[in-house]
Amino acid sequence: MSTFEERRLARQTWPIRRFALGQEPLVDERDTSSPNERLALVWTLTREQWLLAGLPFPEYSRAQMPGRVHRPT
Repeated sequence: MSTFEERRLARQTWPIRRFALGQEPLVDERDTSSPNERLALVWTLTREQWLLAGLPFPEYSRAQMPGRVHRPT
């Protein structure tokens, strides 16, 4: 069996669900992590990506952080 065929067969077992745009559930019942756990994971992934990129980790105050605030008019 070719690698392509093996990958095609493996995809058949992926837990994929389809929703119409705007009809997605607000909560994924399969996700049992807390918001704090998800935030910790994002921090871990962010730190790992900076290390993998070989770039110095940015150090600046919150007031100096790049970004924009868009307020409704």
